[in-house]
Amino acid sequence: MNTSFKDLNLNQNLINGLEKQGITIPTDIQTLAIPAALENRDVIAESHTGSGKTLAFLTPIFEKVNTEKREMQALILAPTHELVMQIEAEVKLLAENSGMPVTTLSIIGDVNIDKQIKKIRDTKPHIIVGSPGRVLDLIRKKKITAHTIKTIVIDEADNLLDKNNSQVIQDIIKTTMRDRQLMIFSATVSQKTLELATLLMKDPAVFKAEGTASLNPNINHAYIVADRRDKFDTLRKLLAAANAEKSIVFVNNSTELEIVTQKLNYHDRAAFNISSHVSKEERQRALESFRSGRIKILVSSDLSARGLDIPGITHVFNLDFPVSANDYLHRAGRCARGYGFGSCVCIANNKEVAAIRVYEREFNIQIKPIKLFGGSVQYVETAQTTQSVETTNSTENIESVEATKSVE
Repeated sequence: MNTSFKDLNLNQNLINGLEKQGITIPTDIQTLAIPAALENRDVIAESHTGSGKTLAFLTPIFEKVNTEKREMQALILAPTHELVMQIEAEVKLLAENSGMPVTTLSIIGDVNIDKQIKKIRDTKPHIIVGSPGRVLDLIRKKKITAHTIKTIVIDEADNLLDKNNSQVIQDIIKTTMRDRQLMIFSATVSQKTLELATLLMKDPAVFKAEGTASLNPNINHAYIVADRRDKFDTLRKLLAAANAEKSIVFVNNSTELEIVTQKLNYHDRAAFNISSHVSKEERQRALESFRSGRIKILVSSDLSARGLDIPGITHVFNLDFPVSANDYLHRAGRCARGYGFGSCVCIANNKEVAAIRVYEREFNIQIKPIKLFGGSVQYVETAQTTQSVETTNSTENIESVEATKSVE
């Protein structure tokens, strides 16, 4: 889609702010969603991870916020603390770069509620970014003024509108005015999510970014076969071969997070995890170390990493095989953010290999078998046994990896 932010009717201050962030051309989902959002339409938007969904809803909110009023005007709901903090940081960055005096505040659980109430009173934020449970608590305490909220955004809607969370979301929506705008954004929008969202909305505009199969096409997909008892040793060798600046290791069971992290650190691989047992302050310090490169490996569960947006992640390693196509989608989407490139590698036992064919069909991708040989990674099916896998900055090489490439 050839267009510009000016064509989307964003004001020049916002355009200048985006340019300071190195963003000059809107992505497909931004081109589709922003005009409808500016018209105050309800929006359902589906696009692959890393495709610019956050700015697709933030820029219209910035356009509509009345900064002369010190009152809450927009509410953004997200499923994890990390995603809440990231969106809040995006709001602050855009406000600073655009020179627009839009204020924001993050509201999450596991934080002293009295301190949050004081911050709300002192800040009087235009935009609240929060986790649903704590937001609903504060609405019921009449500390978040639901009647002044004109726009609600549900980010990662496939998670927040599932059977475990949808009632809280509906309870929040019921406290707001009937003419409020509701927008949902997600990498995947299931039929059940679509049906529920439609019940909550008024004639929504539904968008799916063209040319995407929900997964970023700049991600290289591979798998290596290993018995369960050999999986960690295989992971260790893959990490050595990749020598990546930033990578994420996924496990299915949250109890394994600390065990895997300790094993990696024992083998001189600087790693940390962001489980629910880690305090907010520890998570923030660890994520900052990850962003700066002092720590190179993040060990995570599916929920902990949902929406995690850290530039420069080139490799995702699935130590435990993803149990669903949706989990594979969100794991792979942690790398190759924006216009970057990355590799997603599954460590699978013989029984798990069958699911790989399912994911290939689901996302219209190739997940190629690889093996370790002489400290490097090689494709199994190629006749050129010297061929290896590399994350590159060339689309041509991502789609057709040549013989001399290495995992780096």
